[in-house]
Amino acid sequence: MGHLENKLEWCVKKGKEGKKHRGLKEINPDVEKSNKHIEKANHNFKAMIYLIKGNFPDWAVSASFYSMYHCLLAILAKHGYESRNQECTFAAVEHLIKNKKVDLDIQLLRKIASFEENLEAEDIVTLREEFQYGTEAVVDDAKMKELQNNTREFIEIVKAALKK
Repeated sequence: MGHLENKLEWCVKKGKEGKKHRGLKEINPDVEKSNKHIEKANHNFKAMIYLIKGNFPDWAVSASFYSMYHCLLAILAKHGYESRNQECTFAAVEHLIKNKKVDLDIQLLRKIASFEENLEAEDIVTLREEFQYGTEAVVDDAKMKELQNNTREFIEIVKAALKK
């Protein structure tokens, strides 16, 4: 059994324990819940823009992450899963991509979380942790524009994938 399968097995087991914020729960596929996650992704994207305009780029990074993360939760809801654990969310979406259950490029998922212990990682999780837990509050304008474009694009790509 590979790393992904082991992770999923652990996530499902934790989900069955019933503790909040642990694991991956199997639910009935829920298109309505999926749509609500997309609404939340759009809400977080609007917050991101508001924070950029208000000169709070460090918080805009977090809003970007959660916008993309809600897109992943939308995918899971449509396919019968609920997650309260980021690693489980990433593993489950990767599993769905690899098993051709969702038409999404794995490289897009890598932009959110690289899955490797890499000090030079350029994914949004690493960036969010840097600005959420660090002392820096300034994000390069070009980097912020790229992040804004990537977030907008990711929402649109996931919305299209959910319609298939």
